[in-house]
Amino acid sequence: MKSWKTKTGVRIYRILNGRCNCYLISNGNRFLLVDSGTKRDWNRLNKRLDKLGATHASLVLTHCHFDHAENAAKLKQTHGTPVWVHRSEGTCLKNGENPVIQGSTPVTKLLIQVLRWTRQLVRLNYAPVNHDCLVDERLDLDPFGFPGYILHTPGHTPGSLSVIIENEIALVGDTLFGIFRGSVFPPFADNPKLMVQSWKKLLDTGCTTFLPAHGSERDKAVLKRQYDKYIKL
Repeated sequence: MKSWKTKTGVRIYRILNGRCNCYLISNGNRFLLVDSGTKRDWNRLNKRLDKLGATHASLVLTHCHFDHAENAAKLKQTHGTPVWVHRSEGTCLKNGENPVIQGSTPVTKLLIQVLRWTRQLVRLNYAPVNHDCLVDERLDLDPFGFPGYILHTPGHTPGSLSVIIENEIALVGDTLFGIFRGSVFPPFADNPKLMVQSWKKLLDTGCTTFLPAHGSERDKAVLKRQYDKYIKL
């Protein structure tokens, strides 16, 4: 498993990759899981949590799309996992429904239209689960044993969240992508203009490393160039 380490020793593991990168934040014997992956990844996820002694981790969902939230119900059923989500997406989670998916490029806009017309988006629903913590604009993680906070970074979905660790590393879900070289612009976004504004919030944290749920890490220089480009549009 690839991992990153902050200056004070907080370790972040990429516990799943592929369809959706999921991360485990480790600070001593305290663990925080960021996103849960799809149901096809359940066995791999569960084995790695067990190997790291982290089956008691809480789960932060960066948003409630199926590829991030599909294992949330099973984690709670198997390990009693507390689930944290932004307040605006709490109902989606309780109903096992995706927040609205919108394309952000001509190609992905057309794709979403086709999927709606063929009713394929309904198939993306997942097992519902009750949330244990609703996040608003910001939630301090110090009381939970982690040097950082959860930040509301909407745009991909209304309730998109990022986890900021020591203002060094940001786990950003789908607020930015790491698939295309030199780019962070996601192919899907409910509100692209709001998402670009969220990039500014991320830049203002001082973080230098950004870990997306899709693709590889991005640095501050790339994010700043992309922000300067898209804020003018």
